[in-house]
Amino acid sequence: MSNLPYPWLEKPWHDLIREGDRLPHALLFTGEAGIGKRALAQHLAQFLLCESPNKTNQPCGECDACRWFLAGNHPDFRLLQPADADEATEDADTSKKAKKKSSVIGVDDVRDLADFVNLSAHRGGTRVTIVVPAEAMNTAAANAFLKTLEEPPAGAVFILISDHWRRLLPTIRSRCRVFPLTIPEPKVAMAWLAGQAVVNPLLHLAHTGGAPLAAAEDAAAEWLPVRSAFLEKMAEPATLNVLQLAAELEKAKLDTVLILDWLQKWVYDVISLGMAGVIRYYPDWQDALERVSPRARLLLGFASQLNESQALAHHPLNQRLVLEGLLFGYLDALRGQDRRG
Repeated sequence: MSNLPYPWLEKPWHDLIREGDRLPHALLFTGEAGIGKRALAQHLAQFLLCESPNKTNQPCGECDACRWFLAGNHPDFRLLQPADADEATEDADTSKKAKKKSSVIGVDDVRDLADFVNLSAHRGGTRVTIVVPAEAMNTAAANAFLKTLEEPPAGAVFILISDHWRRLLPTIRSRCRVFPLTIPEPKVAMAWLAGQAVVNPLLHLAHTGGAPLAAAEDAAAEWLPVRSAFLEKMAEPATLNVLQLAAELEKAKLDTVLILDWLQKWVYDVISLGMAGVIRYYPDWQDALERVSPRARLLLGFASQLNESQALAHHPLNQRLVLEGLLFGYLDALRGQDRRG
């Protein structure tokens, strides 16, 4: 009986274990955020560490190794991810300090990992490492990790997870078996969301491009009013006050990556509606999109600029300045201007 957490992972799971002992020492799970890549990686890690002599295509969930893994303290498992950092930011209005999470995996983290993978397994078997998100490794960390991949110790297995695999070093990608996960069928995703008591699952799936886990987060997010106010202002460029909006977004204490995602999806829908008559992400904002869509072609260059801005969104830059630049870029594009010129 399957103990996978999400029904749409059944097929990729069976595709994985069909290889049996021929699984490579390094796997790279790719695909959209919010489709269960991490859950699949954890299931595979538990399966590889499971010590039941009777296991066939699932971890038993009952042996000592499974219990340790599920409790988060298996000695032969490591999770490499950005660590919480005590990076403080000042709220200009309240002067209160707020902690941010580091978005980077550093070289010291990778060096600590090397010590783990080069030791003998505590249980005499496999040592498993999950790296998530793999693209969070900075240059020094990625180069250090590459050395481990080039000469992998016996019994070491690495499972990398990436939403943006093109940001990984090509040499890291070439040493991994790439295993792409796709967006689940809408019926499957909607049935799961309905089981989670999500109201209007079709709408939240649209907001997240069909990713069910992201859709569940979308439905429950505390920032929904902030996004609504943001999109209302995107729909009225003639009255958009960039400095005021950037200040409001900064005060909301949201990740720049999230706000950039809203803007990218808005611009995509404006272009798609204006040129093809199709809305992908914001069907509930059709009237607002129609007000901007006559200028869709003017946004083509800005859409490319937004893609380039994704890398900046992960850096510890001044958020307000980054947002001001993006919003001014949006207005300039609609006026047929290019600030980069």
